[in-house]
Amino acid sequence: MKAHLTALALLTATPAAAQDKMTVMLDWFVNPDHGPIIVAQEQGYFADAGLEVEVIAPADPTDPPKMAAAGRAELAVSYQPQLHLQVAEGMPLIRVGTLIASPLNCLLVLEDGPIEKIEDLRDRKIGFSVSGFEEALLSAMLGQAGLGTKDVELVNVNWSLSPALMSGQVDAVIGAFRNFELNQMDIEGVAGRCFYPEEHGVPTYDELIYVTNPETMDADMIRRFLAATEKAVQFIVNHPQESWEVFAGTSAELQDELNERAWADTIPRFALRPEALDQARYARFETFLAEAGLIEGTRPVSDLAVDLGTQ
Repeated sequence: MKAHLTALALLTATPAAAQDKMTVMLDWFVNPDHGPIIVAQEQGYFADAGLEVEVIAPADPTDPPKMAAAGRAELAVSYQPQLHLQVAEGMPLIRVGTLIASPLNCLLVLEDGPIEKIEDLRDRKIGFSVSGFEEALLSAMLGQAGLGTKDVELVNVNWSLSPALMSGQVDAVIGAFRNFELNQMDIEGVAGRCFYPEEHGVPTYDELIYVTNPETMDADMIRRFLAATEKAVQFIVNHPQESWEVFAGTSAELQDELNERAWADTIPRFALRPEALDQARYARFETFLAEAGLIEGTRPVSDLAVDLGTQ
């Protein structure tokens, strides 16, 4: 009788709910900027939302938006400024969530160097990594000081920003992240100082966002992903040390002073409401890029970004 009941229970047991699989392409190798994604994975928040999330770091940082546009990844981590440029070029992308809700980019100089104010950059060398947007940022910041890009020498230092500055190859670099390069330099005993774009003529923008193809996206799955990362952000904010240990525990490469410092500096910048959209912010930045000559005309915010929570 007991064996019969056991067999019956096995036959009538409800099968475990199938997990929806999705791929998320990061913008770069795993680092503290991606904290909510990694913590949501490690804490089981994705699984609780019925998701099996594959997180992939790209070999080429220009690939993630292309992968999302081509439907080869459900989501890609990208940058609000780049989204405007890519949509203007016809790439089928739309912002569906925010990861880092404030700029990280800055114009970095040596603390004890000759540059005390932006005006001092006249006839100086400025290093950059990505042409286009970074030059627009720099142009706006120089413009506030009565200068233009013709008044400085631009040097492509590839991704070697802080080393180029510390070695004296350049007098400043644009594109440095204030949560990384400043800490990296300080650890090496060289103090740096940032001029912040949002304080020098550049509209505030979201540094890191989630983008997808609007024609092929699975809105329900993305909503669940964003809800899980929102839960992760709450855990990070409420438990900064414990969340750091969860994050750093995923890789020995993360367990160093630079990443621990960057973690602490990044926590206040995570989007507390990743799904929410500030439409005015996107409209202002679209206008800024048009006036800078980087895009032709402007597009409505609905072509650039969406709040899935209102749909």
